[in-house]
Amino acid sequence: MKDPFLITKEEILQLYKPVNPNTHKGLQGHAVIIAGSYGKIGAAVLASKSCLKTGCGLVTTFTSKCGYQILQISIPEVMVITDENTNFITHIHLPLTPQAIGIGPGIGKELGTQKALFEFLRINKALLVLDADALNILSENQSWLELVPENTILTPHPKELERLIGKWNSESEKFQKTIAFSEKYKVIIVMKGAPTYIINQSKIYENTTGNAALATAGSGDALTGILTSLLAQGYEPKYAAKLGVFLHGLTADIALPKTGYQSFTASDIIKNLGKAFLELDN
Repeated sequence: MKDPFLITKEEILQLYKPVNPNTHKGLQGHAVIIAGSYGKIGAAVLASKSCLKTGCGLVTTFTSKCGYQILQISIPEVMVITDENTNFITHIHLPLTPQAIGIGPGIGKELGTQKALFEFLRINKALLVLDADALNILSENQSWLELVPENTILTPHPKELERLIGKWNSESEKFQKTIAFSEKYKVIIVMKGAPTYIINQSKIYENTTGNAALATAGSGDALTGILTSLLAQGYEPKYAAKLGVFLHGLTADIALPKTGYQSFTASDIIKNLGKAFLELDN
């Protein structure tokens, strides 16, 4: 494997766009988060909240009916649309055209949800982040990967990656297979781990922020929200991926002295996003 390019603060500052003082919410992008099912509405909350806190002007969350009150109460700033089904998503209907969509956290793999994902991919035109159960569904229906638009960002953890590309016997084989997958489908793969790598066809980038505190439930849901937000704000997918993983890791570096490794939770990622942005602004 050739040496990866390092994602450093210097590089991030070259692609980071500070907020225009004369902006309004309509110019800051509208993102949609499609997430949650019975028992996993928390994933929708974490992804939606992190999407808002990354600077998106408007966020709409699409979830199963059982998530309606939870989302409205826990994040009053987010608009909510629900499926007609109570416990899981069966038909994704969006009465709006967002700039970007993040789909997958906590949606489960019910047959109705699989069908909904297929129909969604068939008609979707927005920039996409695919995570969690969206990836698991695609790994079981590999022919559907042809429907995934170019430059979509996929965010698998090691087990999800294995389901997508097959088992590997060495680190170098893992990278070879991931590069081959990225080239075949022309997608950007965020290989979550310590460190996190981004595979964009033959290019490999290694993130320089983050620590073991990020190995906690909901951490990936927060990353999905961050990436979707950046896409909605007009960052090109290759830049959104770099800036997103850098910010995500930076929140853990900022929080660590206060939380320690053990007590850091995904909510601490969201809490520290403001400080992470301030580090870039200064």
